[in-house]
Amino acid sequence: MKSTAVVFAYHDVGVRCLSVLLDDGVDVKLVVTHEDDPKETVFFGSVRELAQSRGLEVATPTDANDPAFVERLRSIAPDFLFSFYYRKMLSPAVLASAKRGAFNMHGSLLPKYRGRAPVNWAVLKGERETGATLHEMVAKPDAGRIVGQQGVPIGEDDLAVDVFARVTAAAEATLRRELPKLLDGSATLSPQDLSQGSYYRGRKPEDGRIDWTQTAKAIHDLVRAVAPPYPGAFTRVAGQQLRVLRTRLAPGKTLGPRSALVATAEGLYAAGGDGEALEILELEVDGNPIAPRGFCDNIGFGPHLPDP
Repeated sequence: MKSTAVVFAYHDVGVRCLSVLLDDGVDVKLVVTHEDDPKETVFFGSVRELAQSRGLEVATPTDANDPAFVERLRSIAPDFLFSFYYRKMLSPAVLASAKRGAFNMHGSLLPKYRGRAPVNWAVLKGERETGATLHEMVAKPDAGRIVGQQGVPIGEDDLAVDVFARVTAAAEATLRRELPKLLDGSATLSPQDLSQGSYYRGRKPEDGRIDWTQTAKAIHDLVRAVAPPYPGAFTRVAGQQLRVLRTRLAPGKTLGPRSALVATAEGLYAAGGDGEALEILELEVDGNPIAPRGFCDNIGFGPHLPDP
């Protein structure tokens, strides 16, 4: 007899991992997903569209932990509950509705980067590796026993969106490898040592404000972590709002004043608080794309301190 499941899913990870369940013959009784936020750039696949194309029932509750919805889950009584990039915490009552366990796919190598936006945080912190982890869900977020995980590299100029694509592929590969063992009961679950990990909150657009007193590398990592389709890193110079979209480190470049943007005949540079330089390769001014050289022509060559 087929194993049954209720799946909470969203984004590309949700699409890819739901597909794995269906490929392996899991009887998905209900797919729970989110309504798309009209204020968010939707650059990812639709779990709703996949589910509906496969004839699956879809629900988009405002609160999946509402007692009435929990009762609906209990009436389904699935063997498994899976969460694939679902954005809200699920209560112990929701998790308990699954007879054989609840499992989440998290976008980091747990116990590192528990919590929200793990890929963005890993890039922001200058990590050179992250990955995907399938783990048991418990009341504490991202703290349950690990079923399996797979790492991916992070290059020094990779954007978060590039890393997320690798993490998505790692999530699919991890689930495809571990799912048969979950279904037949042979999976080995390993406890996490949370003292060796970290927990991070969600990020807001305001968190993209550039602190020019930080090192050039820290600024570069912020730009990479929040570059589009995320809200972007920003600052103000000469009364204009700049959104810095792509940078690269420029070791050995001498710029002069620290914590300043420097327009030169070669291009637009920034001096971090450590005196090291980075080149600004792509930017917007007041919401409009502009070539760095064009921005230099507009503000004049020389150093320009960001507005306070």
